[in-house]
Amino acid sequence: MAKKERDQEITLKTPDEIAKMRVAGKLAADVLDMIGEYVKPGVTTDELDRICHDYIVNVQQAIPAPLNYGEPPFPKSICTSVNHVICHGIPSDKKLKEGDAINIDITVIKDGYHGDTSKMFHVGKPSIAAKRLSDITQQCMYLGILEVRPGATFGAIGKVIQKHAHNNRFSVVEEFCGHGIGSRFHEAPQILHYYSKDSDKLIMQAGMIFTIEPMINQGRRDLKIMPDKWTAVTKDHKLSAQWEHTVLVTQDGFEILTLRAEEAEWRSTL
Repeated sequence: MAKKERDQEITLKTPDEIAKMRVAGKLAADVLDMIGEYVKPGVTTDELDRICHDYIVNVQQAIPAPLNYGEPPFPKSICTSVNHVICHGIPSDKKLKEGDAINIDITVIKDGYHGDTSKMFHVGKPSIAAKRLSDITQQCMYLGILEVRPGATFGAIGKVIQKHAHNNRFSVVEEFCGHGIGSRFHEAPQILHYYSKDSDKLIMQAGMIFTIEPMINQGRRDLKIMPDKWTAVTKDHKLSAQWEHTVLVTQDGFEILTLRAEEAEWRSTL
C-alpha cells in the first residue's frame, strides 16, 4: 500500500477528541491503581474481573471494552495473563499463588472513546527472573515511547524495543502489536514492537493516538493460541511480560494518556 494511502487510513484526532481520550485514558489508569491491593495469593482472576467490572460500570460510569468484543466474543471485562500467558488471558476460577506474575489489561470506553493500558503485577514476592523480565519489558515500552514525535518513523519504536529486549537475551513477540485507538478499540496504524523496513514508510503526525504494548518472552518468541481462540501462551512455557500505554503525538513530542501517578519518575528507570 502506498504511503499516502496508508496515511489516509489514520485519523488525526481533533482537540475535542483528544480531550475525551485524556478522560478515557485517566479512567483506565485509575482501574489499574484500584485493583493492585486485590492482587494477592488466593484471589481468582474471576474475582479481579468482577471487581474491575463493578468499578468501571458503577464508579466510573464507563464501559469495559473487552466484554463481548471480537469473534468469538470475549467473555470478560479485563484480560488477565498469568506467567507464560502472553496476552488475552480470560479470567477464571483459578487462584493466584505466591510468586505468580500477572498482566492486567484494562480498556474502558467513556463518552464513546477508548483508554487502553496494562501493567504487570507480582503476587507476593516475585522470583528474580520474573522481576527482571517485567522490568526490562517496562523499559522496552518507555524506550519506545521516547521515540514518539512528529516526523519520526514508526520503525524507530520497534527498533529500540527489539534492541533492548535482545540485549537482555529476551525475545519479542511478533504476532501481536500496538494499534491506533480512538472511537474504535483498534484503528490504523499497527505499531510493531520489532523493526520492519515497512514501518519506516509511515511518519508520525501530531494528533495521532496509538498504543505501545510490547510483549517480551523469557525464552523463544514462539506462541500458540489456546482452544478458546483468545489466550496466547509461550510454546516453551517460559515466562512472558507485557506493559501498555496509550500515547498521543503532540506538536513537539508525546503525551502518555494512561500515565499513573506512581510513574511520575519513569524516566529515571531507564
